[in-house]
Amino acid sequence: MRHALIVARDVEARAGLRQGLAARGLSCSCVPYNNGLAAAIVAADPDVLLFEVDAQAPEIPGPVRRIKQESGLPVIALVPETLLEKPDLALDADDFAAFPYDARELVMRINRVVRRPPRHQDSEQIKCDGLTIDLATCEVIVNGALVELTFKEYELLKLLAANRGRVYTREALLDAIWGYDYFGGDRTVDVHIRRLRSKIEDADHTYIETVRNIGYKFIKNP
Repeated sequence: MRHALIVARDVEARAGLRQGLAARGLSCSCVPYNNGLAAAIVAADPDVLLFEVDAQAPEIPGPVRRIKQESGLPVIALVPETLLEKPDLALDADDFAAFPYDARELVMRINRVVRRPPRHQDSEQIKCDGLTIDLATCEVIVNGALVELTFKEYELLKLLAANRGRVYTREALLDAIWGYDYFGGDRTVDVHIRRLRSKIEDADHTYIETVRNIGYKFIKNP
């Protein structure tokens, strides 16, 4: 799964965009402008950077440009329409998208600029402490035994296991697995997680952890 990192001046204002990208199969996180931005980008190791520019910061900053040049990290600039009217606007980016940002359009642009293969493409299996997810056959094996999962259970497990340690809210999981057209509540996520756990966990093996008042995560270390 590809990981997109959004750099935004107002992180909370981009929650809808993050959820929209997650619903279309992208792992997505967001960081604010700060003095440790370059380190945050390196730590996140994204496949693509979505960098929000505005009147206060109309250019991609030097440290980010250096990361782009050294690592080949694709950068898509998120640009307000007012800046598009500036004749001298020069964006050192691989592509750009204008506000209001459309998740469907961004996914298409991301797929075009990302040249690095998606994570786990070099290995068609995700393994953790007796649990194996075969991405080629969509089979789940626990301690050598094949486990029968429903489609939603499998998609939940695959998303969480591919992003170990990352906390997903119930709303984010609902958007990513069921989509915006689903009218059920986030209680649906709890029910599916409970059923999934009953099929893959036992007294000696815990793979999915509950993050109180937030959501769920897959264990970070096997």
